[in-house]
Amino acid sequence: MAYTMTPTPTGPVGSQYCVCKVELSVCGQNLLDRDVTSKSDPFCVLFMEVNGKWVELDRTETAVNNLNPAFAKKFIVDYHFEEVQKLKFALFDQDKSSMQLYEHDFLGEFSCTLGMIVSSKKITRTLLLGNGKPAGKGMITIAAQELSDNRVITLSMAGRKLDKKDLFGKSDPFLEFHKPGDDGKWMLVHRTEVIKYTLDPVWKPFTVPLVSLCDGDVEKLIKVMCYDYDSDGGHDFIGEFQTSVARMCEAQDALPLELECINPKKQKKKKNYKNSGIIIVKSCKITRDFSFLDYILGGCQLMFTVGIDFTASNGNPREPSSLHYINPLGTNEYLSAIWAVGQIIQDYDSDKMFPALGFGAQLPPDWKVSHEFAINFNPTNPFCSGVEGIVQAYSACLPHIRFYGPTNFSPIINHVARFAAQAIQQEAASGCEEHLMELTWVTVAAGCPQRMAGLAPGFCWPKPSQLGHQHVRGRSCLGVKAFLIPARSTAGSHPKPPPQGDLSQPCLECCCSFQLQAQRDTEFGLIQHKSGSLLIFFVFSLGISGGGRSPQAPH
Repeated sequence: MAYTMTPTPTGPVGSQYCVCKVELSVCGQNLLDRDVTSKSDPFCVLFMEVNGKWVELDRTETAVNNLNPAFAKKFIVDYHFEEVQKLKFALFDQDKSSMQLYEHDFLGEFSCTLGMIVSSKKITRTLLLGNGKPAGKGMITIAAQELSDNRVITLSMAGRKLDKKDLFGKSDPFLEFHKPGDDGKWMLVHRTEVIKYTLDPVWKPFTVPLVSLCDGDVEKLIKVMCYDYDSDGGHDFIGEFQTSVARMCEAQDALPLELECINPKKQKKKKNYKNSGIIIVKSCKITRDFSFLDYILGGCQLMFTVGIDFTASNGNPREPSSLHYINPLGTNEYLSAIWAVGQIIQDYDSDKMFPALGFGAQLPPDWKVSHEFAINFNPTNPFCSGVEGIVQAYSACLPHIRFYGPTNFSPIINHVARFAAQAIQQEAASGCEEHLMELTWVTVAAGCPQRMAGLAPGFCWPKPSQLGHQHVRGRSCLGVKAFLIPARSTAGSHPKPPPQGDLSQPCLECCCSFQLQAQRDTEFGLIQHKSGSLLIFFVFSLGISGGGRSPQAPH
């Protein structure tokens, strides 16, 4: 059977209001031995059927020299109750460093639906070869767990005076964290990196979901095992101990928690045996990994503002080729975009009164160019009632303006920034502790990155590689992706794109990490989605009054 590496599709993500996350743990038993002088080095690949084709979602790490691997890497999958989600788990023996699967020996596969795994919670099945026959005695075990608990635990670990295991050196220690499974067996949860040539390692801090580490039960025992890494996969056991998250949380920066690492075999043989070293919990912190949906459920309101590009590059509105075509049937590209986005966003705005602004047009009676005008021609009250009101104001506006230029939507962004700052000040003056988010979306014609001359001085358009590092959750079926850039601040600094690959910058999905106050710099995020011949950019600013208080946990 031929396998190739296929990129994950970036199309629509469905119309679910809230999608459950499911974590899949994979183990193999009695796998085929494809190597002559050693055992197989297996890894597992997860595929999902999309439009009749198998698409690769993710891969585990490679278990060196092991026919009974327990993979530390977990598969995280969106679970849609109303959909039949077909999955395929394929195991391979890694022979080369190539990413192409046909370069590796096939060890067997198993296909099922995600619903089958979730309903059973844990299944063990026979691995099959391409011809449908069993792959020897090979078996695969898949366990599912819903990631409904959004708490995460961050651990900082170190070791002291660990046993020396290497003949001509010290040790190359790493830690493994295990939790008890429903069958009473220990299940691997996390594996740290290897620290070379030391008996006093300091591992990098790591963060894992609390539900992964202890099923969300801070009192549940977990086992921590320490090994000396060997390149042939035969890692030497140094010692182990059992503890709980509650116990590890006793560790503080100034007062770390020290736990003895015990080797049971040595303990039985040696009367004066004390331990095989000390494992130090330098710090242990549990935090909530708030999602965008948490903020909505916690009472956050989205205040929706619309900005429309009326520059001449959109084409003559009386021509069918124009994005603003005055269609006798009552629709065009801009109207489609307004309906597609507005119908989703309006559910999160309590009064459903939306400011609708335009830019890049000449206005009557003097026909001067404006980059910030109310499309209902009422500058003191640019609000429209619902999406229908926006559509009516847009349709009435088109015949009475002249398309011009340049493409300059910075005045609209600044308009929204001023509105957000005023709202935050009003909230602070009233002593209200509510959270305020300002969300603006702007539609601009395709090719606009080359026509951004009208933006504020110093504006840097992000590189394509910096676009779209996160999916936005919610009901939108647009498959939107997000990136952030700082906008012109109150201090007069100029925007710069985030460093390439820097995912520490929050996106709309994880906007909870924003903690902006009225006197601080205003920041914006842009979300790009290509819809037909339009590029849709969502622009939002976020202000949190009351010193950045976290939202209440949804009930």
